[in-house]
Amino acid sequence: MGTLGVSTAKADPTPGVSQPPGSTTSQPPPKVDPAAPGLKIPDGGTLAPARVVDIKSVVEDLGGEERRSDTSTDVTFALQAEVLFPKDSHKLQPEAAARIKAVAAEAQKNNATKIRVFGFTDNLGTYEHGLKLSKNRADMVHRELIKTLGSNVTYEVRGYSEDYPIADNSNEEGRKKNRRVEITFPRGAASGSGSTPGT
Repeated sequence: MGTLGVSTAKADPTPGVSQPPGSTTSQPPPKVDPAAPGLKIPDGGTLAPARVVDIKSVVEDLGGEERRSDTSTDVTFALQAEVLFPKDSHKLQPEAAARIKAVAAEAQKNNATKIRVFGFTDNLGTYEHGLKLSKNRADMVHRELIKTLGSNVTYEVRGYSEDYPIADNSNEEGRKKNRRVEITFPRGAASGSGSTPGT
């Protein structure tokens, strides 16, 4: 699958914000008034020590069916549920296997030995139903990953229901992005371009 999207660099979210490991956020950066008097260093003041900020690159295909986020430490693929499963189901569609296999190949290129598979739903229906559905979907993707990667990899598999949305749940476009399964693994030394694998 070719990608056509916007690659952006973003600083990691504010420390202490509750989110699952490897998940992405959709919060815009805060607005800063450069003329604000509070931005000026008072007499005798000093700057804080410099620190390295983790840069995040996000690439999403045209339909939003697949989203890849890269940081200096992790790679995360978010696959829309509609691409993988029929509505309100955790049975994989026939074309889902090729998508998951492409992500597994990327994990192999990074020599990943630990993989997180997290399922998410939108905010329609009950929270409890979302928990069960998101976990069952994560389990199915996990089983498919094992077919390529084997069981020598350590997997963390969880369902989060409607928690940690990446888009607005008040409209169908946003809910569609929130219904997803995220696959996250550490970036390996051999990792290269950051391009999305084809299907």
